[in-house]
Amino acid sequence: MAEIKRRRLPAGIQSFLKIRKENYLYVDKSDLVWQLANNGDTYNYLSRPRRFGKSLLVDTLQAYFEGKKELFEGLKIMEMEQGWKSYPIIRFDMSMAGATPEGIQSYFNEVFTAYESKYGITPLSLTALSNRFKNIIVKAYEQTGLPVVVLIDEYDAPLQHSWKTPEHKACTEVYRTVFAVLKNADEYEKFVFITGITKFTQISLFSVLNNLTNISFMPEYATICGITEEEIGANFQPELEQMAKINNWSAQETHDRLKDYYDGYHFSRRNMVDVYNPYSLVNALNAKELGNFWASSGATSLIPKFVDNAELRLNDFESCAILRNTLEMSDVTGGGAALFLYQSGYLTIKESDEFGYILGFPNEEVKQALYEMVLPALTMRAENEIVSLQSMLYRQLGTGQLEDAMKSLKALIADVPYSNKKLASMDMEERYRLIISTILNAIGMKVEIEHMLATGRIDLIASTSRYIYVIELKLKNNGGKEAAVQQIVNNQYFEPFKADKREVIGLGIELDDEGKGLLDWKKAESRKN
Repeated sequence: MAEIKRRRLPAGIQSFLKIRKENYLYVDKSDLVWQLANNGDTYNYLSRPRRFGKSLLVDTLQAYFEGKKELFEGLKIMEMEQGWKSYPIIRFDMSMAGATPEGIQSYFNEVFTAYESKYGITPLSLTALSNRFKNIIVKAYEQTGLPVVVLIDEYDAPLQHSWKTPEHKACTEVYRTVFAVLKNADEYEKFVFITGITKFTQISLFSVLNNLTNISFMPEYATICGITEEEIGANFQPELEQMAKINNWSAQETHDRLKDYYDGYHFSRRNMVDVYNPYSLVNALNAKELGNFWASSGATSLIPKFVDNAELRLNDFESCAILRNTLEMSDVTGGGAALFLYQSGYLTIKESDEFGYILGFPNEEVKQALYEMVLPALTMRAENEIVSLQSMLYRQLGTGQLEDAMKSLKALIADVPYSNKKLASMDMEERYRLIISTILNAIGMKVEIEHMLATGRIDLIASTSRYIYVIELKLKNNGGKEAAVQQIVNNQYFEPFKADKREVIGLGIELDDEGKGLLDWKKAESRKN
């Protein structure tokens, strides 16, 4: 068997120099870098989800402003840049600063000490951090004769982690004091670029930099981070072919699976081009298989801080309205759950009009990650208690082992509606529908709730690569499994799937009307298309 040549993909690499020097594949964003650096405003802010390429963008900007022409050979920027210059750079990575005022101060001290050494500055022992920052900017300008470029990556990391702690207010005071210098030293500055995930408008950079341009929603920068469909075709064709071959998929099937899992982000109402999560896409192409790469990198850790009772609200996020001003301008601490979920990458823009935005899940990876995160709280089980049951249920439904699947599902929802007091406001059937749909979403099935037909409403549709399950739920006191099966048959719930090649299975599930779990089930019929 001939050996498959493997190209170097930059999975998780944030260094532009490393990518270019060590021959990793680079999706060329240099034209947008040039545009931002030369046609944009002096002070700029970009919000994108974590692991979306922000740090690589910052590193690319630094290489450009340092005049490292050799790193850009063969890229689009070479046709645009006429005169390369090496500007003085001051760079911060606030993800290194901890979540306490002492940690932030210590980080600033470390950064400032390095730049003071570079420019021959000897600060007095009691010199304030803000004065040290100002002195560095001025001295860099005087020694080089060129204005200074300031790059601040992941500015909000300490603020996110300190939020809802006693340390938060003091953290913001350090920010306000130090970064106010940027406004006061504007005569010495060429370009200021700030990245983050969440936007703390009133208590950080945004309160002192009122001239900060938020490029996050601008159509010309919609694709500055992430990977588009066009870029996949232009850059990753060998990897797509290899992935298809290894998994015995067609080229179209490979494309469709990647799109379902990692595509679907939109960052501008005036430019609704689809954007793939670059971290997940590159990792999938590197591994030649689908996986929840983004979620497994720690993407869900902050959700409980910003979203209350997420386990009860998931259906609300499938399609939710939000005002334009809220999405584009509000502080994350007061903008509601949907704003945080948008900024952190769990929701994206689906539609927009004069009334605002409609948000929804961008793709299957994100949706599954969110449902999986809330499942322990919903089922009132420890995560380690349900992992094995989830795995078995996925395999059982994926391979058509219905008897065993029903046993696993029964074990997962036993007594949950009865014992979970947060569900008390819902009627019993609605509680069960929420729990079962959450379980099915969390194990990686594609789930649709309350699918409307001319003949009726299907409670749940859950699908795998081999099967489509048409599920009707009935309480015992409302006819139970027999009534559920009859409804599936009488209302012709199989009709929408006639063209699908997968086997369609109807399931009538009988539930305890007092909330004590799944009692029984019956197979309506199975249809092989």
